[in-house]
Amino acid sequence: MRLQYLPNIITLVRLLTVIPVVLLLLEREFGWALTLFALAGVSDGLDGFLAKRYGWRTRLGGILDPLADKSLLLASFVVLGVLGLIPVWLVAAAILRDLFILGGALAYNLLVEDLDAAPLPSSKINTLLQILLVVTTIANAGPLALPVVLIEALTYGCLITIVVSGVQYVYLWSRKAAEREWRR
Repeated sequence: MRLQYLPNIITLVRLLTVIPVVLLLLEREFGWALTLFALAGVSDGLDGFLAKRYGWRTRLGGILDPLADKSLLLASFVVLGVLGLIPVWLVAAAILRDLFILGGALAYNLLVEDLDAAPLPSSKINTLLQILLVVTTIANAGPLALPVVLIEALTYGCLITIVVSGVQYVYLWSRKAAEREWRR
């Protein structure tokens, strides 16, 4: 094995952790689920550091890394919603936002031009709030009782950033599309 592939291997392992995290959550093994979720977060930092520090960036890694991150976060969100620990309306809003963004990106790529899809600041804030909500919800359900107001604040913070970032993407891509010629 060549060391340059190490970030991709770490990312692939993170992608594979989605299954045990989901199973642990469904079994209400919240301490273990939180530990594995945290290790996945550390692995995300590690593979990013290695790829940037040593120039081991690859096209595959550019696809796998956000796929692993989004898969773990969305799967955790859905399971916590099914368990009644995160409101179902918030899970639905998060899924709809992601579908709108994905659909908009695909449409833009097909109809207008190749899209360089850098995340917006509001989207990064949304991701951070979703991660914090998942971590605090799992911790609160298992090993650590947290104030209800903290989880409620994160819940509504997520909703606000879901709406704001979703609207920003639609506006930005619509404006860019209006300024360009359509593909023939």
